[in-house]
Amino acid sequence: MKELVMIIRPEKLEDIKKILDEIKCGGMTISTVMGCGTQKGIVTSEKAVNEIRGFKTTINLLPKICVEVVVEDKDVEPIIMKVREVCATDHVGDGKIFIRNIEEVVRIRTGERGSKAL
Repeated sequence: MKELVMIIRPEKLEDIKKILDEIKCGGMTISTVMGCGTQKGIVTSEKAVNEIRGFKTTINLLPKICVEVVVEDKDVEPIIMKVREVCATDHVGDGKIFIRNIEEVVRIRTGERGSKAL
């Protein structure tokens, strides 16, 4: 099993949900996140200084959506291909997909393990 962590543009969320529904992905976790990559976030002539949790910082981060799913190994490449097809705009900031190995999954309610727990 693999965990896919997809950082995408917010407007692409519905497309990602459709892809995961087509593959019959058992579930997903979605978070609203902020970040920057090679584009270094928002570039403005004014340096906007905000306070986050008591720390002053210059905000140059862009809003993104983080979609996390755990899928069977066989589903990884089809998901990656479809996500790239739908989300690639050929502009910086399209996002990234991180792939992690998952040793085990346990469904809390029933105790099922592995693929049955997905």
